[in-house]
Amino acid sequence: MSNIITPKAILTRQYWVEEIRKLSGNFGNDTDKLEKELGVEIKRNGVSSLIDHLRLCGNIPESYGRDTSEEKLYSKYTDCLLSLAYSALGLKSFVLKERADAADVEVFADDYSFVADAKAFRLSRTAKNQKDFKVQAMNSWKRGKSYAMVVCPIYQLPNSSSQIYQQATTLNVCIFTYSHLALLLAYSEKEGQAKAQQLLKKIFETVNALNPSKNAIDYWLAVNKTILSFSQAVEPLWSIEKGVATESIAISKEEALTFLAQERAKIMRMNHEEALKELIKVHKIESRIKTIRAISDNGLFALK
Repeated sequence: MSNIITPKAILTRQYWVEEIRKLSGNFGNDTDKLEKELGVEIKRNGVSSLIDHLRLCGNIPESYGRDTSEEKLYSKYTDCLLSLAYSALGLKSFVLKERADAADVEVFADDYSFVADAKAFRLSRTAKNQKDFKVQAMNSWKRGKSYAMVVCPIYQLPNSSSQIYQQATTLNVCIFTYSHLALLLAYSEKEGQAKAQQLLKKIFETVNALNPSKNAIDYWLAVNKTILSFSQAVEPLWSIEKGVATESIAISKEEALTFLAQERAKIMRMNHEEALKELIKVHKIESRIKTIRAISDNGLFALK
């Protein structure tokens, strides 16, 4: 069986990883350039290219230094993708320029509105806590809007019990994934924007109706059943994204492991003095490799 994620999609991912690295310097100007260039690409290549971005954007490249301008601009890249995705669903959406005490994306439908935030993580990152997902912050940033949504890479979400689900179901914040958002876009292309908007609202209402609980299975069963029961047209699209979720993990792992292998090779070629200097700057490569190799499908898409 051939892969669903095409070589072209992988090359586009590689292009944007380098483009963000080149753009980084002046955050305000860089963000504007990024948003404009990304919008032009999606307009030229269509919604399918936006879906390709969503399938591969959940991991911060290991080649970016921590707390660097590249890492910060990558975060803005994922916010731009969210805004473009909501716009493709026929909603009015824009990325906020302000940086503090506000959500990154605001979205408006005819009869409801919401704020949204995109999350991305390094594959080598081990401990993630509830603050990383900003669920409580998103609730405070609604500011009169009906709902809030945090969009995460599916393979980085807890699949058993977590405080983030307790917070989400208590505060009416929808935890969503790039995989589910890609599915919504594919459904919109097939059945139209109006139906996709109805489904999105139904997802928000489902989360709002859940009893507060830390249980990941209860949460995702409710969300997944809401999506699958909405239309018979969803099932084949669901099967595609379920397969893609596994592919995206493999592609992300290969990207990260290739970079770390190159870093290790570079260090091994250094003389003693160069190696000592590099070791001060770069460390924990082996532990990062171990963490990346351990990433696997957590089965959230199989709950239905």
